[in-house]
Amino acid sequence: MTVKRIFICGSALQGQPDHGNLQSATFIKPAHTRPLYRLHAAGEGWHPAIYEVAQGGISIPGEVYELTPEQYDYLLANEPPHMYPGDVVLEEGDTLTAMLYPQELVEQYHWPDISHYGGWAAYKAATAPSQ
Repeated sequence: MTVKRIFICGSALQGQPDHGNLQSATFIKPAHTRPLYRLHAAGEGWHPAIYEVAQGGISIPGEVYELTPEQYDYLLANEPPHMYPGDVVLEEGDTLTAMLYPQELVEQYHWPDISHYGGWAAYKAATAPSQ
């Protein structure tokens, strides 16, 4: 059986609402990307939109998982429209697959840049309604 390592940095992180989309994938470790990316809140904050930039990028925190081909196919089938698998470079130099979003659509819809929050989970925590 072949497994695929992927970098998760959005709504499928541990503690986030779409974590179940990973099914029983094996958690490997927490990780950060190199500072090559921007992070936006797409669809009125429903999911992250990540893309690579030539300058002004941040290091995005996330988690590395091993998925079976079936788990990977399930994850892809449950991603929001326009998200696509692409390569990201982690701090230590590994290149893994992550779910990216077209920069052109982020700009077209003027979705807010939330890079300054330091990651999707931090953004969700900071913008959660008070209880």
